[in-house]
Amino acid sequence: MASDLSFVKFITDQIKDAGVITYKKMFGEYLIYANGKPAVLICDNTAYVKTLECLAPYLANAEKAAPYKGAKVHYIVDPENSETLSKIVREIERVTPPPKPKKIKKI
Repeated sequence: MASDLSFVKFITDQIKDAGVITYKKMFGEYLIYANGKPAVLICDNTAYVKTLECLAPYLANAEKAAPYKGAKVHYIVDPENSETLSKIVREIERVTPPPKPKKIKKI
């Protein structure tokens, strides 16, 4: 089941104070970026974040699951708690390196 754009927009509204928030659709699901760095994965209208050590204090009791078959286990985050979700996204943005630039293919 693909995620709804309305759910993605709800999440982006919840974390609007965590930096420059953008999203990209990929294979029917979405990846939300904070300041150009991947932060929240949306699959089946569920918000997932990587199981980073720095997030343990915020997500000690959070459920964990793989967002799709073959994926690593992620935390499932509560999208209703805007303050905590914004803190989580800021922490992810702080520890995540920027994406590597794409190489241009010569034809």
